[in-house]
Amino acid sequence: MSFEHPNRNNESIRDVELDIMSRPPEHNTTNLDLDRMNLMLDLLGHPEESFRVIHVTGTNGKGSTARMAEAICRAYGMRTGLYTSPHLEKVNERIAIDGQQLSDDDFIDAWDQIKDLVAMVDAKMTEQGKPRMSFFEVLTAMAIWKFADAPVDVAVVEVGMGGAWDATNVLDADAAIIGPVDMDHMKWLGDTVEQIATEKAGIIKPDCTAIIGPQPHAEAVMPILEAAAERNHAKLVRDGQEMEVVSRMPAVGGQVATLATPLGTYTEVPIAKFGEHQAHNALAALAACEAVIPVSGALDGDIVAEALSGVKIPGRIEQIRTSPTIIVDGGHNVNAAESLRAAIEENYHFEQLVGVIAMMEDKQVEEYLGVLEPILSQVVVTENSWRDRVMPADELEKIAVEVFGRDRVIKEPELPDAIQTAVNLVDEADDLGVGYGHGVLICGSFVTAGDARTMLEEHASPVMKKAMGIHQPVVEPERREDVEDVEDADDTETAGATGATGVGPAADVE
Repeated sequence: MSFEHPNRNNESIRDVELDIMSRPPEHNTTNLDLDRMNLMLDLLGHPEESFRVIHVTGTNGKGSTARMAEAICRAYGMRTGLYTSPHLEKVNERIAIDGQQLSDDDFIDAWDQIKDLVAMVDAKMTEQGKPRMSFFEVLTAMAIWKFADAPVDVAVVEVGMGGAWDATNVLDADAAIIGPVDMDHMKWLGDTVEQIATEKAGIIKPDCTAIIGPQPHAEAVMPILEAAAERNHAKLVRDGQEMEVVSRMPAVGGQVATLATPLGTYTEVPIAKFGEHQAHNALAALAACEAVIPVSGALDGDIVAEALSGVKIPGRIEQIRTSPTIIVDGGHNVNAAESLRAAIEENYHFEQLVGVIAMMEDKQVEEYLGVLEPILSQVVVTENSWRDRVMPADELEKIAVEVFGRDRVIKEPELPDAIQTAVNLVDEADDLGVGYGHGVLICGSFVTAGDARTMLEEHASPVMKKAMGIHQPVVEPERREDVEDVEDADDTETAGATGATGVGPAADVE
């Protein structure tokens, strides 16, 4: 950090954010390579070689797993870096050191230190007829630089999308976590789970520990992941084989689980998140920490328990209000909807649950709604702030009517009106006025979750103050058959819509 001039140009975080987020989007078929990132690391002097790496991919659960792994490492006294996406409020959320996101000045300073090198990379790429560095590549380079500058002992890094050609894959993982692989991002990753698994298997590096989460399409996916591990002489740790969730039961604010890993059994570990999937995320995080924390044998169970009991994950089955209960969830695919439904059925007892849903056009909308249909009394369809990519409320209404029936669907194109409509429906049905058994579920996209949190924040007490984001124009990739020969072709959304913050919802391909 430039301690003498931490923000020598007097820039605002919004100025820097707009500068970075206005760059080309990450996931275009013209840049399915790591050329820009490798050149940037050459110019920086390969700072990524100074710390250990836990690399996390998968269709769902990346952010939760990454935060759990970071918390365990930090509880053990290691200095940690955490890189996640998308962000809900400000771009600084993506980069954290020792559990604290970068301050505005820190983030601005990181950009100030590398922007001339970014310009050099851009110039070199232009000479070669290739695209400039994308916004996600710039953010990844900033994270790597800040982690080395700190310096951190271990960096926990969430893949943006896929794996093989994701900007983060310039890192050589000590522990590579691959969560559930399912159908999502088909425009970029392929039309089959086999193609998607092949992309995600790209983070398995020579001699690393490859940690494989539970697979909904195991027969198709596991041979691909196991072959990648064998090619790279990686130690294989599979959920249900070398590691397992022995038992679990719901508890106040989350659950308690017994987790068995190759090094030991951790009994009655408190996990501060709902849902069976979060127990499996905790298991994967724990196995990864065993691979990077320099101790002999199993980790200390008390330290692990302390770490996992305090992990907070915004926008993932997050209850942000009571009376009525309001839950927000950013999941946007079928696997995420199944996890959301299971967690609600296990931990809540709703007589009435009204859904507020806004989704992106490229998602499996009908299938997502179908999973949630049994738990929703009514649904209010709406739109979020990412206007370039959100499914219009009229179209979402037509699909919702097919799933729920005409009498259970209400259309409110503006999200604030949709939330108010849902709350009114719940209040009208709550005879006692205490909110018990009545709730609102706001879901369908991380943009929707972020927008809702911001809107509710405006009328909330200080203890509820949280988040939202910034985005970029959608990229329509070329057809995959046109780029089959591209080498090294996974929660990043790119956007340019104006959002509730006035800057626009920001992030990565959901």
